[in-house]
Amino acid sequence: MIDQLLDQGKLSQDEKDYLNVLGALVYEYEQQQEPIPDIYGVELLKSLIEDNELRQKDLVSIFKTESIVSDILNGKRELTKRHIEELAKFFHVSTAVFFPRNSIRK
Repeated sequence: MIDQLLDQGKLSQDEKDYLNVLGALVYEYEQQQEPIPDIYGVELLKSLIEDNELRQKDLVSIFKTESIVSDILNGKRELTKRHIEELAKFFHVSTAVFFPRNSIRK
């Protein structure tokens, strides 16, 4: 409903009031809910693997061997810049999702 009102462009005063009430209700609801954790790096990779019903062998094209995939997923190795770039292409996401939201990268 909020999107429909916003898409209308010009709103009557009643519609503006209604939009404000809806916005306040949504905000209040979101404040009471469990926050979505900020996952990134290996935890994000694990989630993407699970969500896409993949196996470690499905990522060999990126990591070269299953043992490297296993080492990364088990914290024995870290993701490299090349891994992150290839994972982003593979999963059709930005490389930025593999880093904490508040990190500064140059």
